[in-house]
Amino acid sequence: MIIATAGHVDHGKTTLLEALTGVNADRLPEEKQRGMSIDLGYAYWPQPDGRVIGFIDVPGHEKFLGNMLAGVGGIDHALLVVACDDGVMAQTREHLAILQLTGQPALTVALTKADRVDEARVQVLREEVQRTVREMGWPEAALFVTAATRHEGIDALRDHLSQLAERAHSQQHRFRLAIDRAFTVKGAGLVVTGTALSGEVKVGDSLWLTGADTPMRVRGLHAQNQPARTAIAGQRIALNISGEAQKSDIRRGDWLLAQRPGEPMTRIVVQLHSLAPLSQWQPVHVHHAASHTTGRVSLLENDLAELVLDTPLWLADNDRLVLRDISARATLAGARAVLLAPPRRGKRQPVFLDWLARLAGCAADDAQALALHLERGAVHLPTFGWMRQLTEDGLQTLLQQPGRLRAGDYLLSDEVAARWQEKLLATLARYHEQHDDQPGPGRERLRRMALPAEEESLVLALLERMRQQGVIESRQGWLHLPGHEPGFSAAQQALWQQVEARLADDPWWVRDLARETGQEEQAMRQLMRLAARQGYVTAIVKDRYYRQQRILDFANLIRELDDEGGSATSAADFRDRLGVGRKLAIQILEYFDRIGFTRRRGNEHLLRDSALFLPRD
Repeated sequence: MIIATAGHVDHGKTTLLEALTGVNADRLPEEKQRGMSIDLGYAYWPQPDGRVIGFIDVPGHEKFLGNMLAGVGGIDHALLVVACDDGVMAQTREHLAILQLTGQPALTVALTKADRVDEARVQVLREEVQRTVREMGWPEAALFVTAATRHEGIDALRDHLSQLAERAHSQQHRFRLAIDRAFTVKGAGLVVTGTALSGEVKVGDSLWLTGADTPMRVRGLHAQNQPARTAIAGQRIALNISGEAQKSDIRRGDWLLAQRPGEPMTRIVVQLHSLAPLSQWQPVHVHHAASHTTGRVSLLENDLAELVLDTPLWLADNDRLVLRDISARATLAGARAVLLAPPRRGKRQPVFLDWLARLAGCAADDAQALALHLERGAVHLPTFGWMRQLTEDGLQTLLQQPGRLRAGDYLLSDEVAARWQEKLLATLARYHEQHDDQPGPGRERLRRMALPAEEESLVLALLERMRQQGVIESRQGWLHLPGHEPGFSAAQQALWQQVEARLADDPWWVRDLARETGQEEQAMRQLMRLAARQGYVTAIVKDRYYRQQRILDFANLIRELDDEGGSATSAADFRDRLGVGRKLAIQILEYFDRIGFTRRRGNEHLLRDSALFLPRD
C-alpha cells in the first residue's frame, strides 16, 4: 500500500513520517540543508504480517508542486498534515484539491506541532480542518492530534494507518509504471523507480520503454523497498532492467509498459472537474503521472473538453491529469481521459456529444466502453486493448459476448452489421437493374461499390455470412440476389448454342469462333465475356477460352499431383499429363497463379493452402 503525505510547507510532514517509520525521507543534500522537501521522498514501514506500507513524502512549497503532482498517481491513501500553529493554509487547500482531482483516495488527517499551542487552539483547528475536508469531499476522514518531537499521538496514528485496507487492483489490466527516477547501481546496472498504476510485473518479464525500439528485460525488482519476485499495481517499485537503453536515454515521465506502446497522444477528449472557470483555448500546464507539458483547452459541452497538447503524452482511458494556469500558480481543474485521438471534425454535433457523455459515464466498465465504441462502427481490437490497457485474457473475456462479427483484429456489432448489410443488398439490387445480363459483381467489387471506407476483412466476412444465410448467392464467384438469373438476349442465346456445340475439351480463340460461326470478332468477344460472367467458360489468357468444366478438371489434376507428394507442378508434368503443348500448359498454370490457386517458385507452381475456393468434382 502507498500513502502520500500532503500539506503546507514546514507543517512537519517529514518529521511526522520519521516518527512513524524511523526513516528521514529527505534524500537530497539540499533538502537537508534547507529543511524542506523539494522532491519526492520515500519511507517504508514493514508490518508484522509481512506487508510493507510505503510513504511518499511530497513537497509542500508552491515552487515544487510539480513534483507533488508526480507523486500522487497510483496511491491508495493520503495523509494530510496541518500544523497547529499555522492552521489551514493555501497549500493545504491546493493539496486537497489535487488529491480530489486525481481520484480522491481515502484521507487521514494529522494535526502536528500540538505542543506549540494550547488545547483551545487545537479544538478550534480540529473543527476548521474537519469542516474543510468535509466540504472537499471527505466527510468521514479520521483526525489525530500529534506532537512528533514528544511522540504524542504517534502510536494511535500508527495503529490507524496499519489497519487501512488496500484498494482492489484489477487483474485484467496490463502493467504500467511511470518512471520518476533512473540511476545505475554498481554490479547491477540500470535501475528505474516509480509507482505502478496497473497490472503485475515479474522477474524475467520483458517491458517496453517508451521511445525505445527494443524491449527491456527485468533482471530484478524491489517492491516497497523489499526484494521480490513479483510486484503489483499500487506498490512503489524499483526495477533493475537490461537492454539497449542507457540511463541517459531515460527521462522522468517515461513509461515501462507490458506491451509495445502505440503513438503518444496530442489530442484527447477529457471530462473536467473544474475548480475555477476555464475559457476557450486557454493555455494551461498539464500534469500526468510523472510527466508535464503545456497545452490548450477547447471547451465542448457541460464538463467535456478537448485538450490539445504541445508535447505528446502516452495516455490510456481514464488516466487522470491536473491542469494548472500557465503561470503555474493555481490549480484550475482535474481531467479524466475519455477518448484518445478524437476526430478532428464533428465533435460538437449533438449526436457525438451525447455519445461522449455516455462514454464518460462508463468510466472503468470495459465491457460498456467496448459496446459504446461498437455503436460507432468497427473496433480495432489491439487499439482498444491499448486504450483500456487490457491484458490478452482481459480482452478475450470481453469478446465472449454473442451478437458480434469478428474478422482478424476487427470487431463489429450486429447492429452496425445490419446497416452494412442493407447497403450491400441495395447496391447489389441496383447493379442487377443496371446490368441485368450479368451474373453480378465479385466480392471485392461489391465491397468497393457499397462500403469503400470500411475495413475490408469485416466486409468480406459479412458477405460470407450473408452467403451462408442465403441472403445472397454466389455463382462461380459472382454474387447475386436469390432469384436473379442473368441471361443472353434472344440473338445472343442463338449464337451461344452454336458456340457451345463447338466447345469440347480444347481451348478456343475468339477469332476462330467468329470465323467458324460467321460472326464479327467484336460480337463474338462480347458473347464470350458474357458467357464467362455466367460461369460457362473461363479465359486462361485474353481471348482464349476453356469451358468451365475443363478448368475444374485442371484444378483437380493439380490437387492430385500435390496429393501424390510432388508438392509442386511444372509445365513439363502438366504437359505430359494433359497431352498438350508446352505453351498451352504454361498458359494454364499461369492462369492458376493469377487467381491465387497456385503460386510460382522458379519453374514450379505450388498449390496454395487457401486454394479451396475452386470446387472439386
